[in-house]
Amino acid sequence: MLALVLDSRTALIGAQAGITLCLKTVVPSLFPFFVVSCLVVGFWGAELRLPGFLSGLFPGMTDRMPALALPAFLGGYPVGAQAVCQAWRSGSLTKEEAQRLLAFSSNAGPAFLFGMVGRFLPEPWMVWLAWVVHILGAFFAARCLSVPSRPEYTQLVCKGLGDPVREGVKTMGAVCGWIVLFRTFIAFLDRWVLWAVPPTVRVLIIGLLELSNGCLELSRISNLAVRFLVCTCLLAAGGLCVTVQTASVTRGLSLRYYGLGKVLQTLMSLLFGISLVLKNPAPLLALFPVFLLCKKRYGKPAAIVV
Repeated sequence: MLALVLDSRTALIGAQAGITLCLKTVVPSLFPFFVVSCLVVGFWGAELRLPGFLSGLFPGMTDRMPALALPAFLGGYPVGAQAVCQAWRSGSLTKEEAQRLLAFSSNAGPAFLFGMVGRFLPEPWMVWLAWVVHILGAFFAARCLSVPSRPEYTQLVCKGLGDPVREGVKTMGAVCGWIVLFRTFIAFLDRWVLWAVPPTVRVLIIGLLELSNGCLELSRISNLAVRFLVCTCLLAAGGLCVTVQTASVTRGLSLRYYGLGKVLQTLMSLLFGISLVLKNPAPLLALFPVFLLCKKRYGKPAAIVV
């Protein structure tokens, strides 16, 4: 509070930058998906089915409620988490199922990846590869923290979720509010601390606080391999701001599995990126003991469908 009073100019600049970011990037890339996710859950709910070879990819989602896959992998942060919470509130998922789905259902969307991140990766294939690595991280988290299986599937009746546009505006307002707040905080850090740290550390700090602003700083990293590695890790982690946004749209659900899922996704992205840089798959072997540990701690994961 004292900093806001004594250095109001920095606060004003930070808030203005946050509002500009929301209007130019966040709202156009997220708001349509907030509305669509509400419509998808409301109209399709648990009725949509996928072919057998696809239904086992993400246990608890593609086999039980595949309509959630659209907001989870195309909507962007935190659209997938919002859709899972809506499915729980509508009666299509139990609380335990919804909480486990949060581990891999909230991801960076293609609109954000190709619209913002793509500007800082010089080759188009690098953006596509970053997206593939991101989805693989979600896949790994899904296998480690599989949703408990039901003896047989039961069709549940979905309750109404209200006007999707009104719900989308409400959620968008909360998301933008957090982004502006974090951007203001980053402005103070930039003025007092971040000017003295190396570029890579600066990008990591900003990105782990607020993902969008961190991605805007990627050009400070001159080494393309390091830039790609940092980018994939930030996309997987989501950052503190995304976590608070997720908490604001999933009230009533614990974020325990969400946090663990983000750790698993980030680990997968880090090791995969290192393997690409070294041109050696050996670092990926470290994922196997992690998988076994999760299997022992959180129950037997679903078998991988080939």
